[in-house]
Amino acid sequence: MAMNYVIEKEKPDFEVRTDLALEERESFPGDQGEISGVSLREWQEEDGRIKLTEVKILDERGAAAMGKPQGTYLTLEADQLAKKDDDYHEQVSEELAKHVRALIASMITGKKRDRKVLVVGLGNPSVTPDALGPKAVGNLQVTRHLEQQYGKGFCRKRGLPIISGIVPGVMAQTGMETAEILKGVIRETSPDLLIAIDALAARSIRRLGTTIQLTDTGIHPGSGVGNHRHSLTKESLGIPVLAIGVPTVVGAAAIVHDTVNTMIETLATSMTTKGMGDFIQEMPPDEQYDLIRELLEPEFGSLYVTPPNIDEMIGYLSFTISEGIHQAVFEENEN
Repeated sequence: MAMNYVIEKEKPDFEVRTDLALEERESFPGDQGEISGVSLREWQEEDGRIKLTEVKILDERGAAAMGKPQGTYLTLEADQLAKKDDDYHEQVSEELAKHVRALIASMITGKKRDRKVLVVGLGNPSVTPDALGPKAVGNLQVTRHLEQQYGKGFCRKRGLPIISGIVPGVMAQTGMETAEILKGVIRETSPDLLIAIDALAARSIRRLGTTIQLTDTGIHPGSGVGNHRHSLTKESLGIPVLAIGVPTVVGAAAIVHDTVNTMIETLATSMTTKGMGDFIQEMPPDEQYDLIRELLEPEFGSLYVTPPNIDEMIGYLSFTISEGIHQAVFEENEN
């Protein structure tokens, strides 16, 4: 059951960077994370292997509190997603496809057949943690070129969707904003929907490679690591933008912050160290985080951490996401 919270809560002044709306909601005090203008729904699949959380930002109050645009943010948490398990990845792909179809239906009304979908793989393909989008696009079965080769209507007669894909690279490689490139592509190819796939930043290391976020609000490339670029949204591009992201990096300061919290709890349980634990625990969270950052950044800079098996992880995840998109758009076109 959806819960619409109406109690105002003040967000902490400090910010541990994250792209996940789920983690943003969790950052609020209180067991339920009560936020005015935000609804929350949580459930699990029958076998309990996939947890789903839907965060809806309903109005401007919720958007201001969460620091994210109004819209729907759906998170799939799958603990074994970063490991090689074909059956499990197939199950996640099917679940992902179901929710991609539902979001597409809510974003584009009326037209079901002959939808033209542009899939964009954001990120730098030469940097493994950032290569999720490019690799997922590389796995896609694109079909738009068949219309060019065999004539208009070729895909419709065979029950195929019209899919095109692009990997626009990053500004350091092209000298152009991603939004600038996509505006030209959209103008020439006239897609009905853009699906953007991107690597995200998380606050919690346990979510690396195990969490998929879907949102109908579009995407802000690089925002999770403080790299603010032009947004990819319906307002900026002129067509609906469905974003699919997986966190592949977490800030070193955030890891230490989580470790310190665990240490505080341990200290507080021992009579000999209780006073020390209580002293640190009484520090406001922003002061704790600022202290950690002041200690780390002069030595290491704004360091981000990624798992040691990131190459395998990106390979599994890119295939799972591309299969989810395949199932969503191909089956939708057949109905």
